Amino acid sequence: MGWLDRDRTIAPPGFNRWLVPPAALAVHLCIGQAYATSVYKTALVKHFGASLTEIGVIFSIAIVMLGLSAAIMGTWVDKNGPRKAMFTSAMFWASGFLIGSLGIFTHQLWLVYLGYGFVGGIGLGIGYISPVSTLIKWFPDRPGLATGMAIMGFGGGALIASPVSTALLKLYDPNSNAKGWVASGDSVGKLFLTLAVIYLAYMLFGAFTIKVPADGWQPAGFDPSKVKAAKLVTTENVSAKNAVKTKQFWLVWIALFCNVTAGIGILEQAAPMIQDFFRQSDGASLVSAAVAAGFVGLLSIGNMAGRFAWSATSDVTGRKRIYMVYLGVGAVLYVLLAIAGSSTTILYVALAFLIISFYGGGFATAPAYLRDLFGTFQVGAIHGRLLTAWSAAGVAGPLIVNAFLDAQGTPGKLNAASYQPALLTMVALLVIGFVANLLVKPVDARFHEPRPDRERSNEPAMEA
Repeated sequence: MGWLDRDRTIAPPGFNRWLVPPAALAVHLCIGQAYATSVYKTALVKHFGASLTEIGVIFSIAIVMLGLSAAIMGTWVDKNGPRKAMFTSAMFWASGFLIGSLGIFTHQLWLVYLGYGFVGGIGLGIGYISPVSTLIKWFPDRPGLATGMAIMGFGGGALIASPVSTALLKLYDPNSNAKGWVASGDSVGKLFLTLAVIYLAYMLFGAFTIKVPADGWQPAGFDPSKVKAAKLVTTENVSAKNAVKTKQFWLVWIALFCNVTAGIGILEQAAPMIQDFFRQSDGASLVSAAVAAGFVGLLSIGNMAGRFAWSATSDVTGRKRIYMVYLGVGAVLYVLLAIAGSSTTILYVALAFLIISFYGGGFATAPAYLRDLFGTFQVGAIHGRLLTAWSAAGVAGPLIVNAFLDAQGTPGKLNAASYQPALLTMVALLVIGFVANLLVKPVDARFHEPRPDRERSNEPAMEA
């Protein structure tokens, strides 16, 4: 197993750094399947005779484990390198599907919780952070672009997994042509087995091909001394242990938590929400179920595109300023959605698309923001600890929205006005996040790692 060691992954002279992003995408496109669980959610409800909430717990466990494993294993990932981390992630992710399929075939829901939720969730967390710090080191001139390339894969994973899973469920279920068809448990179990094999092979491809730069490597033509110095970007390094002691870490944590909570509230309710917004007085909606499903796919595109476009833009604007856009402009868009979203479907879709692009952009920009504040030394480990904000938001966002909607009426009878309390609550959250981001200042020197020679590093500073 020596090929997994970090020193076996050091790139030779002349290695093309653009060969690294596909390796990172191999992991994120696979674990991005987590956003496609709704494809077989109804089938599992029928198979186990369970409620939507009981089946939804599978996804919640996976997201909670993502944050916890990223936080706990972050330092291990930084120490052992991306290849060993990606290999470990592939083992956990594929094992999660295998254990989950056993639970489906034997009608034991707890095995699905254990498999896809707990074991697979560990694979999610390790896989999410494993290529990020490596890409930042390969692209010191464009760290936002680098993290955007990797993390957009997580947003795009569902775009591939959803149609592929639907096609496989139809292939495995002989009754797929029946009217009102719901996939059988047997077909979902076979789907899990298939995904385990496909994802294991693709993630191992990523582990085999990932490379880290040699010490002191810089991209051709890149001169750090010519990059404009900036106040917020450090040329020092802060350990993960010390980073969590700084107020900057927790201010970014709050900003990310608020941004994710607001976005995930819409994502979780996307299909019924657009139908409710255009519900007529007779109870019928102007938006059909098929159009609502297409709207969900459009939001996935917005989520993925925002991760790349906004994160890459942050290389020009600076991380703090782009977060001001996510949170400040996002709050304005939420207000418009609450008071005027039901006027036209075009306006509604445009507002939701932009909001979800900000949601994705927040994820993708976070690693570069941490790199600006804490350096590259243990940015993967620090990123892992920051992802606990995602776990907390994954619980808080749907809870807030669903609690308000439960108080407003029953599903199928809600309208645009029913959503206003939830949407305005999200506005308040975004304002809190905006203020937290505004308070981010450079990290105090007492948290920096000691440097015997006291020479300034070659790390560039790009924050305006």
